[in-house]
Amino acid sequence: MNASPEPSLRTFGNEDDLPRVPLPTLDASGERFLEWCAPLLTADELSRTEAALASFVRPDGPGRALHAALERYDASEGVHSWLDTFWPYRYLGRRDRIALNANFFFLFKDTGEGQVERAAGLVAGAVDYKLRLDEERVPPVTRRGRPLSMEQNKALFSATRIPGPEQDTVRAPYSDAWPGPSRARHILVFFRGNMIRMDVIGPDGRPHSLDELMGGLRTIMKADPALEPSAGHLTTKARAEWAASRRDLLAADPGNAAALEEVETALFCLCLEDFAPEDDLEACDHLLHGDSANRWFDKAVSLIVFGDGRAGINVEHCGLDGTTVLSFVDDLLGSSAAHHSQRSGARSQGLPAIEPVEFVLDGGLRADMRDAAAAFAAYAAATATATVAFDDFGGDRAKRLRMSPDAFVQMAYQLAHRRAKGLTGATYESIATRQYRRGRTEAMRVVTPEAVRFVRAMDDPGAGAEERRAAFRAAAEAHVRRAKECQAVRAPEQHLWELQLIQKRRGAELGVDGPLPLFESPGWLKMRDDYLSTSSAPSANIRYFGFGSTSEQCIGVAYVLLPDRFNVYLSTPRPVADAMHAFAAELRRAVRELDDLLAAEG
Repeated sequence: MNASPEPSLRTFGNEDDLPRVPLPTLDASGERFLEWCAPLLTADELSRTEAALASFVRPDGPGRALHAALERYDASEGVHSWLDTFWPYRYLGRRDRIALNANFFFLFKDTGEGQVERAAGLVAGAVDYKLRLDEERVPPVTRRGRPLSMEQNKALFSATRIPGPEQDTVRAPYSDAWPGPSRARHILVFFRGNMIRMDVIGPDGRPHSLDELMGGLRTIMKADPALEPSAGHLTTKARAEWAASRRDLLAADPGNAAALEEVETALFCLCLEDFAPEDDLEACDHLLHGDSANRWFDKAVSLIVFGDGRAGINVEHCGLDGTTVLSFVDDLLGSSAAHHSQRSGARSQGLPAIEPVEFVLDGGLRADMRDAAAAFAAYAAATATATVAFDDFGGDRAKRLRMSPDAFVQMAYQLAHRRAKGLTGATYESIATRQYRRGRTEAMRVVTPEAVRFVRAMDDPGAGAEERRAAFRAAAEAHVRRAKECQAVRAPEQHLWELQLIQKRRGAELGVDGPLPLFESPGWLKMRDDYLSTSSAPSANIRYFGFGSTSEQCIGVAYVLLPDRFNVYLSTPRPVADAMHAFAAELRRAVRELDDLLAAEG
């Protein structure tokens, strides 16, 4: 038997050899769906859901026709994955605002540098990464010796989401419209509402030196606050409304097309803030939403540097998941700015070219921008947030207690939520699937029968320590089993969701044009109505990770779980802020209590 060929060391060299995302059978997804939603349902709700599923998957039922269409699509030439149309719909099809609702952030570790030095170093590191990516010299990420998909790296530089009336599009390199890497040499710098184009790569393709980057930034930071409202405000609007504003912007003056060209082709944004946050929470909040005069939320990557040199990143989610951005950030922060600059071939060539990016505005556009700014500021103010930090608990402690670190904290979330709100609610966890071709994430649902029994046992006066420990370990083991199922794409939600979308797109053609009771069933609706939306970002280079909540009762739970520490950023709509703060307090209690419970094991 021939040994497997050695993986390519080129960034994108393994993409065609990665296994395809497996397409589950309809019956398997139906069985898992019932299993996953059952713990959230009453007996009557489960019975109604079972009936709806039986109708959907019967031999001559609509599910069979839709699944057959998906199988044909998966086997079509040029299709990389049965999820190829799912991902654009999921991310580009959403019609609400993406600012705060969809974009996510990382707060970087501190370096003690001043603002200009820190910003120039981050720019130098990003340009170094970009040039290595162009030449496919960024080594593929591997897991257990096997390469993961690096395709998302093509969305890091010069990628910009473009609003559309019905669905957004993406303007990006490595596309038919823009083959190969980005040829742009500039970034977009924001300061005090001013938008400035700054060249970071010289005419001969060599980056500017660190000293020159700092000089360029110092020049930019001499500017007074902008007199006109910032077009960045428009990127906070609901997508169809932003699409209409963009059309108005282009129609107002021919020069506005050139200004948008500078914005949309820029390698990335650098947002310089003229204040220092009081604490980590304020820094996180500004990374999540900030002053929209100083943002272009449609840009894939925005590096943000505060007045005291603290820094982070805001990421547009449609082409980038957390694991890809973490690899980029780890590279960015894993070496000194001088090393990045030297490796990139940077050389002195005079101060970078700097040019304001200005839009010609009429009264209607000015009013539109001011209204968008006020609406987004109010929306951000209506979002409550909190941080929870554990300096004496981390992954190593969980392992010493013979527990999966992620299972430990996920069960702590379940216990804290039950105690804070008095119920067990649908909980989402993002599971990476980049071991597959064009793999992104799978939707894990955390609430299992074992998790429900665990939280009940913890507050059952009649349950002793041994019974509680057994329930905790059983719940953790069930969590690990389900996570492994998700990693193998044996999960029901995205499969069934894509069948629902196929019916919306092609139902008449396929003879499936009536309502589908499955997607109105209690199981489908309750399983996907998040009370907790969770995701982790394990990196020693970041302090916090965060995103907005996904519904009116949801708490967004973004966590950095490292060997020696555990930091959590929470967000929720302000009307239910009291429940979030109760959850935060109960989480502190739950982690200590569960640690003590396992530590006392005989």
